Amino acid sequence: MSKKLLTLLSITAVLTALLAACCGGTKGGIPENAALKITGNVDKEIGWTEEQVRAMDTIEAESTNKSGETSTYTGVPIKDLLDKAGVKEDATTIVFLADDDYTAEATLAEVQGCADCIVSFRNQGGFSTVMPGFPGSLQVKGVIEIQVK
Repeated sequence: MSKKLLTLLSITAVLTALLAACCGGTKGGIPENAALKITGNVDKEIGWTEEQVRAMDTIEAESTNKSGETSTYTGVPIKDLLDKAGVKEDATTIVFLADDDYTAEATLAEVQGCADCIVSFRNQGGFSTVMPGFPGSLQVKGVIEIQVK
């Protein structure tokens, strides 16, 4: 190899390393401090800090617990979050993962068809899923990830 080529390759390697270092703190579209992320069978894995999620357009949803008490929650429609990631055509399932490793699974079609299904804001920080009309097992407290399969 010529000296010029070796120099060019060295400069390219250094610039590549610098570019990677300057963009540290993210993995793809997911910041290291992401409070909520969408991964899996999507066009773009994405994540947001709690502040970013709270700044999104919100709706209110009512949900009735097993004791028959109805409460109103504020949050971001799950469908809107999935749209931001771009769910792939062959995806069929959604898995909600909580900060305590609890998981709950639903069909993609059911979740996308639910206008009132939200990731709600918790008073103590973080998020929960509110899914009116769905089984209690899908009301996930401390949700941190939505996996698309």
